[in-house]
Amino acid sequence: MRPRPPRNSRAYRPLSLKRRAWLTLGAVVIGGGGLATYAAAGQPATPGAETRAKRPVKVYDFALKADGAGRRELPRTETGTFSMLGVSWTGATKQLNGTAQVRTRAAATGTWSAWRDLEADADPLRDPAAGAEARGASEPLWVGPSDGVQVQVVHEDGTTSAGLPTGLRVDLVDPGIATAAETRATAAPRPAAFAADGTPSPDPTPSDPDTGAPTPDDPGPSDPGTSTPSPSASTPTPPASTVPAPPVTARAGWGADESISPEEPEYNTGVKAVFVHHSTGSNTYACADSASLVRGVHAYHVLVNGWKDIGYNFLVDKCGTIFEGRKGGTGLPVLGAHTYGWNRDSTGVAVLGDHTATPASDAALASIARIAAWKLGQYGAEPTGTVQLTAGATQKNFTGRSFTTGQSYPFERISAHRDGFNTECPGGSLYAQLPAIRTLAAGPVQGLKLASLTGAALSGSTYWTKGAVTPRWSATTPAALIKKYEVLVDGKSAATAAGSATSATVTPGAGSHTVAVRAVHQSGLTVTTAAVKVATDTTAPTFPTAPTISLRTGTVETAAVPVVLGWKAADAQALKSVELLSPTTAAFGPTVTSSARTAKSGSAGVWSMRATDAAGNTRTASPSFTPVILQETSAVKSGTWSTRSSSSYLGGKSYASGTKNASLTWTFTGRSASWVVSRAAESGKADVYVDGKKVTTVDLKSSTTRYRQAIWTKTWSGSAKHTVKIVVSGTGGRPTVTTDGLVYVK
Repeated sequence: MRPRPPRNSRAYRPLSLKRRAWLTLGAVVIGGGGLATYAAAGQPATPGAETRAKRPVKVYDFALKADGAGRRELPRTETGTFSMLGVSWTGATKQLNGTAQVRTRAAATGTWSAWRDLEADADPLRDPAAGAEARGASEPLWVGPSDGVQVQVVHEDGTTSAGLPTGLRVDLVDPGIATAAETRATAAPRPAAFAADGTPSPDPTPSDPDTGAPTPDDPGPSDPGTSTPSPSASTPTPPASTVPAPPVTARAGWGADESISPEEPEYNTGVKAVFVHHSTGSNTYACADSASLVRGVHAYHVLVNGWKDIGYNFLVDKCGTIFEGRKGGTGLPVLGAHTYGWNRDSTGVAVLGDHTATPASDAALASIARIAAWKLGQYGAEPTGTVQLTAGATQKNFTGRSFTTGQSYPFERISAHRDGFNTECPGGSLYAQLPAIRTLAAGPVQGLKLASLTGAALSGSTYWTKGAVTPRWSATTPAALIKKYEVLVDGKSAATAAGSATSATVTPGAGSHTVAVRAVHQSGLTVTTAAVKVATDTTAPTFPTAPTISLRTGTVETAAVPVVLGWKAADAQALKSVELLSPTTAAFGPTVTSSARTAKSGSAGVWSMRATDAAGNTRTASPSFTPVILQETSAVKSGTWSTRSSSSYLGGKSYASGTKNASLTWTFTGRSASWVVSRAAESGKADVYVDGKKVTTVDLKSSTTRYRQAIWTKTWSGSAKHTVKIVVSGTGGRPTVTTDGLVYVK
């Protein structure tokens, strides 16, 4: 194994040797003439430090050699840990025509992964100016910190390795430590490279020549027969975009080793399309490790593929962080190396991860959309539109669509790698999300709805308020793609909120209005919710009939006299409810005007009620009433009455008489009265006189014996002096009347 020098070999620095580790290597024969190799580094004895020194990115090669029987083996050597790998071979124009699979051993746990396929249909390097040392390679695979690798490559016919390209090797990438955040992270154990005797091992003989000369990557030949000029060597001026630029982590932010990419960038004349990719590898990486992933891709593209720089213009992690890819200025039409034959007039965005079967995260989709909208907006292109692109190579794409150099073909403005080249990239799941990305990029805002309106109450189809209202809304479009929200009152903007907001407060004037929410996409396209009716009302309800209590029939207790609470509330607009606040609590609908209650006798009780209208205005009325029990002894008697004693009677005593025309008369000042009696099967009848006039005859007979019964009541419109007289009717066979007193309300 040897460190892979950069394109300018002066940038190579030997691996720092800090800790000893043993590496065991070997080979496994695969049935049918394939090959398998593995390398494993031993675990160090010392733990990592809390902070780590910066360490440059490095690439190491293992040559995969074959013997006469078609078996390939790897000589014994040693290695440090790595986090990314791929398989490469001699001759960029050659295809692997085989299946490459790898297993890796996790440095932290020592466990081996399952076999994983390497995507070997990466864009070829067919630049006529490229030298014989240009290499073909699989896509890089991120595996996380690992200290062992096993590789198998089987020819597509499964029988012999003779059809595999020469110079096969596995390339291991150590992304190093480059950013301040990474130096502060707790260090993981890292074995250094040592030979079996414990001394630093010399580089073994390379499996293929390496002159250190740069091999340019291919953007596709210049498009012949078109009006598109070749990119200028001078740096162009960044054009303004129709949408804001998203935040981008610059190359220095992810720790790009500029010494391995010394060549100046080239520029297109513009950006007509955006090609979406995925990097393959793990989806379980921590977003704090994303800078390492980007450095690994950079090193792989330069030190393995032989390109002058990372191929993608932008990279996006699953948390939505955007990284600057190929150097030259994020606001400029930098010529990338991402979609063979279509790199002219396009930009490439790669999502870190494997999205063959797993969709990209919402955060990643939003960031792709922001990049696409920004770059296309610099050249007046709509993200949902189509464009004619001129083929820079004769080839077929993933679905078998053929292209001929120099001919023009229609593409979606936001397309996938597979649309232009024969590769699964960006994976079937992410490919299915491209329509959503186009919609996110172009607008308008999706899924906008008015969720609620606080500060107002719905009555019928109208929201009523007495002042400020707060619409609350939601949308499925990420906030980063939303320029602003506006609250419209009667169709005019009354409040503005940021794209991340979910509510805003407005104060409509008196009267009826409409309220809606408008979302403004960063593209300028708008969408508005359905309007709701809002009425402003600042006038409180009234009590045309103040709360009163009247006596009712029922069982009388000194602490619970049966009464009826009556009232009438009204509002000029919309009465919502009426509440009883004391002496107990209850809630009533707007049309209810009475309620059966009980009241304590002998003490004044405040009957407080509150009326509330739909706008929230309130009115309270709190009259006071006192139920009074007049015992039978307080009445003026005529005729014969006897006293009866029982705990079942009010006060423990009552009067009884079976003498016809015997009477009791009570005089009081109040507004309601009830006569309280005992009832039984043998009870008789009595005539009731009010203020000297007979008003009714009451039959006290009952199949069951019942005490303290308010059997007759009378209520007046106001409080005044009254008399109530009870006269025994002398009913045949059951003449007895037992009276327990009179209750009145004052």
